[in-house]
Amino acid sequence: MSFRPGPLRAALALAVGFVAVRVVYRVLFHGVDGTGAVLLPLPVWPLAPPLAHVRMFGPVTADGLTAAVVGALPIALTILAFGMFSALLDLPRLLARGARRGPFQGLARALSIAWATLPALADAARTARRAQRLRGERGFGAGVRILAPVLEATIERATAVGASLELRGYAGRRIEGDCRSPIAHGPLALGFGDDTVVTIDGSSVGADAVSDGIRSGSLTVLTGATGSGKTTLLRALSGLHTHLDGGWLDGGLSIAGHDRADTPPRDLSRLVGVVLQNPRVGFVTTNVRDEIGLALELRGLARLLVDERVRDVAGRVGAAELLDRPLRELSAGQATLVAIAAAIIEQPLLLLVDEPLADLDRTARSRIVTLLGALAHEAGMCVIVAEHRGAELAGVADVWLHLTAASAATPATVTTRPAPFTTPEFPPPLPVEGPSRAATATDLRSCEPALSTRVTVRYGQRLAVDDVAVTLHPGEVVALVGPNGAGKSSLLVALATGAHARDVRLVPDDADALFVRDTVAAECRRADRRAHLPVGTTIARVAALLGRGERARLLGPRHPRDLSAGQRRCLALAIQTAARPRVLLVDEPTRGLDHDARRMVDTAVTRIAAAGTAVLVATHDSVVISRADVVLGMDAGRLSATGTASAAPATAPGEDRGATHRPRTELLHSASTPPSEAATTVEPDEIGGVRNTRAQTTARAPRPRPALTVALVAANVVAAAAFLWPLAATALPAQAQAAVGPIALALAPLAMLTVLAALDTTVRSAQTLALLAVLAAIGAAVRIASTGVGGVEALFVLLILAGRAYGARFGLLLGAASVGLSALLWGGVGPWLPFQMFACAWVAAGAGLLPRRVRGGAEIAMLVGYGAAAAYAFGLIMNMWFWPFAVGAGTSISYVPGAPLPQNLGAFLVYSLVTSTLSWDTVRALTTIIGICLVGRAVLRSLRRAKPVAAASPHGPGARPRSALATVES
Repeated sequence: MSFRPGPLRAALALAVGFVAVRVVYRVLFHGVDGTGAVLLPLPVWPLAPPLAHVRMFGPVTADGLTAAVVGALPIALTILAFGMFSALLDLPRLLARGARRGPFQGLARALSIAWATLPALADAARTARRAQRLRGERGFGAGVRILAPVLEATIERATAVGASLELRGYAGRRIEGDCRSPIAHGPLALGFGDDTVVTIDGSSVGADAVSDGIRSGSLTVLTGATGSGKTTLLRALSGLHTHLDGGWLDGGLSIAGHDRADTPPRDLSRLVGVVLQNPRVGFVTTNVRDEIGLALELRGLARLLVDERVRDVAGRVGAAELLDRPLRELSAGQATLVAIAAAIIEQPLLLLVDEPLADLDRTARSRIVTLLGALAHEAGMCVIVAEHRGAELAGVADVWLHLTAASAATPATVTTRPAPFTTPEFPPPLPVEGPSRAATATDLRSCEPALSTRVTVRYGQRLAVDDVAVTLHPGEVVALVGPNGAGKSSLLVALATGAHARDVRLVPDDADALFVRDTVAAECRRADRRAHLPVGTTIARVAALLGRGERARLLGPRHPRDLSAGQRRCLALAIQTAARPRVLLVDEPTRGLDHDARRMVDTAVTRIAAAGTAVLVATHDSVVISRADVVLGMDAGRLSATGTASAAPATAPGEDRGATHRPRTELLHSASTPPSEAATTVEPDEIGGVRNTRAQTTARAPRPRPALTVALVAANVVAAAAFLWPLAATALPAQAQAAVGPIALALAPLAMLTVLAALDTTVRSAQTLALLAVLAAIGAAVRIASTGVGGVEALFVLLILAGRAYGARFGLLLGAASVGLSALLWGGVGPWLPFQMFACAWVAAGAGLLPRRVRGGAEIAMLVGYGAAAAYAFGLIMNMWFWPFAVGAGTSISYVPGAPLPQNLGAFLVYSLVTSTLSWDTVRALTTIIGICLVGRAVLRSLRRAKPVAAASPHGPGARPRSALATVES
C-alpha cells in the first residue's frame, strides 16, 4: 500500500480553513450570540428592507464561539477522512485497472495518459518559459501567453499519443491477414486537400521492383529530402494517413490482404508495427515495462502473460535492463529501442520505422541498424525504414527507394536503386550581397570583442560548465563542437540569459518554442514592435534569409509550425536578430535538415555574420565546422580552442548528424499551396470530430443513441436539482425538507457517474482519447497552480476555448476530467467534488453550444462575454448548494427549512455577494476575459489544427490528380 502525504496535508488545511470560515461567517452575521461571557461587544446592524431580517455582527460570546467550532467539526472530519483516503489511494494502479475493463474504461485510459503526460507538460512549460526569457519578455502578459506555446507542444503530443494508441489497437477488432502478401498496390496517389504528395506508378515500381522486393524477410530503405513525402508514404502504409491525418488515397493499396483505405490501423495492429518519428512524444505510459506491453494490455491479456512476453521481447532487442526505468530518463537511443520493442510485441508481419537514427550517436546508430537487420533477416519481418542517412543501412538493406523533392513544375520521382543512395555533398552557400566578412580569423580578432565573459553553470551538485572563458568578435563565425552532454547547450543558454543578455540572442535547438503567434506575419509584426522597427522589416528579412525575394511573403498567412524545418530555422533567425544583437547564438542549426535546407540555413547564418554580428554555433555538422573562422572544442564542461576551420577535424568529436523530429504538419501544405488554402479550417463536430467536406473512407463516429441522450439529459437535470436543493426544498412538505440536503449530496455523485458512463461510450477514437487526456492534464496543472490565488483561475480559459473548438460533449468530459484529475493529485476529493466537476463541465459545454458560424474578432468578443457570465454563474451555483453547510443554522443568513422562498433567496444573495461575487467571482471573470483576449485566437487555431479528420480522395474514379509533389517510378 502506497502513502502520499500531500493529499492528507491538503485535507488538513481545508478542514482547518473550513472551521475558520464557519466561525467568521457566524461572527459577521450575528451567529455567535449566547448566554456565556461576552468576549467582543459588537453592535447589531440590521440591513435595509427587503433584507431587514439579515443582521450583521452582534455580541461574540464564549459559548457562541464554541458552538460554531463544534458545529463545523462533522464536516471538517469528513474532509480529513477523504484526505486520508486519497493519501492511501494508489492512483496509477487504480487507473490502470479501470482502463482494462469496466463502464469507465475510456475515461480511465484518458486519465492514465493524462497522468503520464504531466511530466512532459512540466517540461513543455519550462521550455516555453526559457523561450520567453530568450525573447526578452517579462510581465503579466508574458505569463498568460505561455499557454499558447505550451498548448502547441502538448497538442502535438496528443496527436502522437492518438496515433500511438491507434497503432496499438485501441478499440480495434484485431482481424487476421494474409502473411504471404505484406504489401500489394496498383497505381497510387497520396495527398492532402487538393495537393498530391506522392504518386506510385504501379506498372513499373509496383509489379517489377517494389512488390518483388518488399516481402517478408526483407529490409527496404526509403530515402529522400525533407518534405518529399517519406513520412506520408509510411503513414499511408500504416493507415494513419487516411484514418487520422485527414489525407486521401487514390488507387489500390492492401496490407496483408486488407484494403488500407477501408481498414483502420487499430484493426490491423497485430499485423503492422510502427515506430513513429521522435518516439518519446508518442509514449503513452510512464515506464518502460508498461509501454512495451501496452498493446497486450489493450487486448485484455492476463498480466502474467503480458509480463512474460514483455521480458522476452525486451531481451531480444537488448532492452532488458531498462524495464524498470521511467521513460523520461531514457537516452535517445534507449527510447528508440523501447519504441521498436513496443512495435514488435505482437510479432507483426510488417514493421514501419520512421527516422530511427535521428538524434543518435554513432554507437547507438550501429546498434539500431543491427537490430533492424536481425528483425528482417532472422525474425522474418517485412521492414521498411525511412531515413535521411540511407548509407548507414547499407549493410542490411535489400531494396532501396528514393523520393526526390518536387517543384510545382516538375513532379518528383521515387526510384529503385540497386545500391545505397548517397546524399549529395553539402552545396556551397548562396552568394552574399554587399561587403564580405573579414577574410581570416586574424583580421576578425583585431576588432574590439562583441562579447567577452566567463561562465559557470551548475545543476544542483553537477557542474555543467566549468569557468569557461568566451570571447567573440564582430563578423566572426565560431563553431562549438563536442560530444552529447559536453555542456554546449548549457553554455549557450547561460550566455543568452546572463549579464550580457541584452546584447545576445539565442536560437535554441527547439526553435519552435520561440513561436507564440498563429501566423508567420503575426510573428514578424510582433518582432517589429519589440525592436521598434517599421512594420514589414522582419518579414522582409525572412525573405532575404530564404533567398526567395517577394515570394517568401506568401508564407505570411501560414502557421509557423506548418513551415518546413529549414524555413522555421530561418524564421527563428530573423525574429531573434530583429533588434540587431551584437551576438547571435545558434544551437544545432542544421540538425535534421536535408542538403537544400542545410544550404538555406547555412547561407542565412553567413549573411547575419556578414552584417557584423558575432555568431557562435554549437554543431556536430563537419561541413559547418569547416566553414567556421574558429573552432572551439568542449568536453565535460571545459572549453579548448581547436583552431581555425582548416585545422579542425573532418568529423567533430562525438559527431551526431541525427535528424530531429520534423512535425508532420509541414506535409499538409506544400510551398505551392495558396495561403488561403493553408489556413483553411473546418467546422467541429461532437467529441473532437470534424464535419468533413468530402466523402469519408472510414465509418463516421456513431450518432448519439436516443437512450444516451435521455440519460445525459436526465443526469444533468438531477445534478441541477442537487445544486438548487435549498430552493427546491420549499416545494416539499415541511417534514421532508430536513432530508433534502443529504439526498442532494448523494444524488450529485450518482448523476456524475451516469454522465461519465454515458459519455464514455463515445470515447472510441484514439485521437479524441489522446486530446482529452492531454487537455485534462493541462487543465489539472493549471487548476493546481492557481489554487488559493484569489479567483485567478486560468482553467476557465482552457475549458471555454476547448469546448468552443470541439463541441459540448467533449467539453462536458474535459471539464469533469480536469477537475477530477486535479482533485486526485492534490487531495481535493470530497463531497464537493461532483459539484465542481458538473459546474466546470457546464462551463465548457456551454461554449460548445454557442453559434458556430461566428469567426474572427466577433468570435473572441462572444467568448469574452460568455466567459464573464460563466464566471459569475459558476460562483452562484457553487454557493447555492454549499451555502447551508457553510453558514450553519442560527445566523441571520442561514438557510431556514420551511421559510418562504423570498426569505431564503434573499439570505443566499447576501451570502453570495459578500463571500464571492464581489471578490472571487469578479477576479475569475477578469482573468477569463484577459486570458481569452491574449491567447484566444492562437489557442483556438491550435486546437482546430489538431482535430481528427478522415478524408477520402477528392478525385473521381479513374481521375488523375491535378499536380504531384512526388512520384514513385523506376
